[in-house]
Amino acid sequence: MTAMRLHATGGPLARDEVPIPSPQEHEVLVQVLACGVCRTDLHVLDGELPDIPHPITPGHEIVGRIIERGQAVSNLDVGERVGIPWLGSTCGVCRYCRQGQENLCESARFTGYTLDGGYAEYVLADSRYCLALPPHLSDAEAAPLLCAGLIGYRAYRAAGTGSHLGLYGFGAAAHLLAQVAVAEGRKVFAFTKDADLQSQRFALSLGASWAGASTQPPPEPLDAAIIFAAVGALVPAALAAVRPGGRVICAGIHMSDIPTLPYSLLWGERSIRSVANLTRADGVDFMRVAARINLRPTVEVFQLSGANEALQRLRLGQLTGAAVLKPDAK
Repeated sequence: MTAMRLHATGGPLARDEVPIPSPQEHEVLVQVLACGVCRTDLHVLDGELPDIPHPITPGHEIVGRIIERGQAVSNLDVGERVGIPWLGSTCGVCRYCRQGQENLCESARFTGYTLDGGYAEYVLADSRYCLALPPHLSDAEAAPLLCAGLIGYRAYRAAGTGSHLGLYGFGAAAHLLAQVAVAEGRKVFAFTKDADLQSQRFALSLGASWAGASTQPPPEPLDAAIIFAAVGALVPAALAAVRPGGRVICAGIHMSDIPTLPYSLLWGERSIRSVANLTRADGVDFMRVAARINLRPTVEVFQLSGANEALQRLRLGQLTGAAVLKPDAK
C-alpha cells in the first residue's frame, strides 16, 4: 500500500510503498476513505511532541471501511464504516483510567503519533477505540470531527455554560464549535489574525455575532474563551476579554510559551485550563450532538499524494475549514 511517512523531523513526508498490515486480536484493518489534516500533524512534523518514532505515518482523523478483523473483535463487522480518532489505546489500569480519565492515561498511545495513522491506504486500529459516525456526513465531511471536533467539544464543555463564548483561531475546530454553540443559543465571538478578513467573514457566515482581530477587545465581556491557535501570547489577551469568574481554555496539544502577565488579569476568579486528548465517551457524546444539530463541516479535499501541499496550506493559514486527504484514484 501507499503511505505518506515522516522519516525525520522537519519533513517533508515521503511517499512509501509498505506492506498492508494484518490485524491482531482486538484490531481491525481499515481501508482509509478520508483522513483529515490537523495542526497536531504539523507538531509531529516539526518535532514539537516528545519521543516521535521514525518513520511514522501521520493522520488521526480517519474515516474508513473495515475489511478484516482480529479474532477477539465482536463489536464491529467487516464492511462497517468507522471513525478512528487521536486516542488509539490506553492501559485500563492506571489511576487515570480507573477514575474515568483515560485521556490522561500514563501509557496511552496515539494515532498518527505513536501509532501509524491515516495518511495511507490502510490502517490498523483497536476496535474498542473506533467510533460510529453520523450517517448524514460524507467521508470527507466526517473526518474533521475526529479531532478538530472531538478536542474542540471537550474544550467547549470545559468552557462551561455561559452565553458569551470567544474562539481564538478560527480554523477547523472553531468552525465546528461555532455551529454547536450557535445551535445551543450562545453568542460566538471569533478572533482571527489581524488582517484575516476571509476567516472573519467565514465566522460570521456560520452565525458568529462578531468577528475581529485577536488584538481587539470584544464588544461585550466573554464568559469563556477557547484558544485553538498555538500562540501563548493569546492567553493574556483572552484573560483580558473574559469577565470576572470567566474561563480561558487552551485546547491545543502544543503552545508557544505564555508570556509574563500581571496578576490583575487573573484576579477576579478568572481561570486558565488546558484540555488534553479525549475519551471515548467524548466521542460518543459529540457524534450525537453532530447528528442532532446537522453539523456541516467545510472541507477542502486533497489527494493522498498531495499531503505535503495540504500541510503547507494549513501552516500558512490558507484553508477555509479543514483539509482532508483521500486516496489517489487507481
